[in-house]
Amino acid sequence: MGNILQEFKQFAMRGNVIDMAVGIIIGGAFGKIVSSIVGDLIMPAVGLLIGGVNFTDLKIVLKQAVMEGDKVVSPAVSINYGNFLQVTFDFIIIAFAIFMLVKGINALNRKKEEAPAAPAPPPADVQLLTEIRDLLKKNQ
Repeated sequence: MGNILQEFKQFAMRGNVIDMAVGIIIGGAFGKIVSSIVGDLIMPAVGLLIGGVNFTDLKIVLKQAVMEGDKVVSPAVSINYGNFLQVTFDFIIIAFAIFMLVKGINALNRKKEEAPAAPAPPPADVQLLTEIRDLLKKNQ
């Protein structure tokens, strides 16, 4: 049992696993922010431009609700395509934002790669001759 716990600890503490966990948590929070931007800022403006339509309310009713007074006997059956449109817009905007983030990171990595590398040290015989030259100059 102790061996299994030790193996699990080694697995959980590897750098890739921790990086992945952080990425998932930040990605979830980022998704909520983008969903709010889409649902609360972009979609109301788009709905207003196309005539005051709220996308989440768009649906095709297949069967009306059956009511007895105020009590719902059978709920309505509908295809909620407006909600599908909302989620699709969320996905497109999230995908574009992630694309731009990855593009920026790739640009930074390219700049790091293009930075000039330190010159290679001279061969051993050249280093030895340089030392001899420096000693001769020092002894003169």
